[in-house]
Amino acid sequence: MAKKRLSELERPSVAAYRKQPKLPVVLVLDNVRSALNVGSAFRTADAFGIEQLYLCGITATPPHREILKTAIGATESVVWSYAPDTAALLTRLGEAGYYPIGVEQTTDAVALQEVRLDPARRYAFVLGNEVDGVSEAALAQCVRTLEVPQFGTKHSLNVAVCAGVVLWEAVRQLKFGASTARVVA
Repeated sequence: MAKKRLSELERPSVAAYRKQPKLPVVLVLDNVRSALNVGSAFRTADAFGIEQLYLCGITATPPHREILKTAIGATESVVWSYAPDTAALLTRLGEAGYYPIGVEQTTDAVALQEVRLDPARRYAFVLGNEVDGVSEAALAQCVRTLEVPQFGTKHSLNVAVCAGVVLWEAVRQLKFGASTARVVA
């Protein structure tokens, strides 16, 4: 076994990436305080080929030194926009046919492994602030909430890590089908 060289990874150029079909998913960051988390969300959005990233409220926007540090160029490939009000954005996304899902610990949240995404739908996953989570106003616009199961002593995941887990599950279901074959190592 040998690690692949960068030249062997066959990554598309930014121009080619922008023309590729995208997963019918957008990621909405609701008042995320850390620009490092925002940069990581850009990088994850690029990796999983989602349609767009929305930065809302106090969420930092490019160009920002800390975003650029963790995004490592993904601010150029990922389509993004800023919205001052997350709830208003979610209303517009809902009207445009997106199914808004809050990623939050709520009394009626569905565990991520129990969520079955419909390939005929478009999704808007909403992730919140590192201290307060998804705002009440944004949650009110969500059709459903999902929660990433955790088994340790901490009550939450880092928002960038959570984005990666949720987006990977969306890719697994929407791109590969929910019954993906599993290889045992």
